[in-house]
Amino acid sequence: MNMTTTANARRTEAEIANFQASPELGAALQRVLVDLIELHLQAKQAHWNVVGTNFRDLHLQLDEIVDFARAASDTVAERMRALDAVPDGRSDTVAASTSLPAFPAFEHSSGDVVDLVTTRVYAVVDTLRTVHDTVDAEDPSTADILHQLIDGLEKLAWLLKSENRKV
Repeated sequence: MNMTTTANARRTEAEIANFQASPELGAALQRVLVDLIELHLQAKQAHWNVVGTNFRDLHLQLDEIVDFARAASDTVAERMRALDAVPDGRSDTVAASTSLPAFPAFEHSSGDVVDLVTTRVYAVVDTLRTVHDTVDAEDPSTADILHQLIDGLEKLAWLLKSENRKV
C-alpha cells in the first residue's frame, strides 16, 4: 500500500475572516429593508381601514402581507448584521428613504385597498429587482434571499390583485 503524503491543509486562526458587506451591498440591503418595513406599516394601515365588499377575507389577507413583510424585514436586517452591516429601521429613516408611495389616510373601499396595496407590493418587488444584480455580484447567498422574497411577494400580489380581476 503506497501512502502519499499530503501537505497540511489547516489554516491558522489569523487566516480566517468572515465575509463583510461592502458599503454598496449594505446600502442595497438598507433600501430593501426600509421598503419592507414601510410595506408592513402600510398594509396594516389598510387592514385597519378597509371597508366594503369582501371585508373579512381582505382584512385577513392583508395580515398575510403584513406578516410576510415583517418576517422579510427581519430576515434582511439579520442578514445585514451577519455581514457586519448595520440596519436602520427607525421610523424617521423609513419615512425619509422608502420608495413606496404614501398611503392615503382614512377609510377605503375594499376594491381601492386591493389596488393600493398591490401597487405597494410591486414597489417592493421593483426595489428587490433593482438591487439584485449588485447584490448577486458581491454575495450570491444574499441574492438567494432576495429571490425568495421576490417569489413570495409576487405570489401575494397575484392573490391580492385577483380580488379585483374581472373576466
